[in-house]
Amino acid sequence: MTDEPKFVHVVYFTLKPGIKTADEMVAACEKYLTGHPGEVFFAAGKRAEAMTREVNDREFDVSLHIVFDSKANHDAYQVAERHDEFIAENKEAWAKVRVFDSLV
Repeated sequence: MTDEPKFVHVVYFTLKPGIKTADEMVAACEKYLTGHPGEVFFAAGKRAEAMTREVNDREFDVSLHIVFDSKANHDAYQVAERHDEFIAENKEAWAKVRVFDSLV
């Protein structure tokens, strides 16, 4: 086991109306973005509509959360064929994409 920190990749997608639903976007995340080398955690889901406190950012439709065992495996994921296919198949549906990467 390495002392290298985990690499956390979180993406928030805001969808254009009428192209893809949030459910379709979550399904695309699950199809293309799971099972990459070094992936230790994966989750994708829709915004929790009931959460409306002032501190809740509601300017997204779908969130993606992937934890990699290293930055190197994250970097390999970024250029993986399935990741590229995900982008090609879904980018027309995105009004805005925000990426938050961190080491934990």
